[in-house]
Amino acid sequence: EVQLQASGGGLMQPGDSLRLSCEASGFTFDDYAIGWFRQAPGKEREGVSCIDSSVGTTYYGRSVKGRFTISINNAKNTVYLQMNRLKPNDTAIYYCAATIHSGNAYWCEVSGFDLWGQGTLVTVSS
Repeated sequence: EVQLQASGGGLMQPGDSLRLSCEASGFTFDDYAIGWFRQAPGKEREGVSCIDSSVGTTYYGRSVKGRFTISINNAKNTVYLQMNRLKPNDTAIYYCAATIHSGNAYWCEVSGFDLWGQGTLVTVSS
């Protein structure tokens, strides 16, 4: 069965760091676009960071650029989202997603991804 499994969420304080993981099963990330998206209460799901696994090109949303880093461990078939200097408005359910259309990483839009994992909740609060 083809699926994505996101993990690593938790309750954090402002300024903390956290790493989310997204493990694929049933397929490998070769030549896929993989993305992290988030949805805060009452808001639409938005692209946080995406990567074109074929060339390694990355995209970051404006609000996370410079704080978050996306990376791939091909040996573990896992994509990570390293989140530093967390802020309260980073609070959301974070989802990982993938598509065989690797170029969709450049836009990192919800509509461009067709395989979704379950979300993992990140709460940033003092």
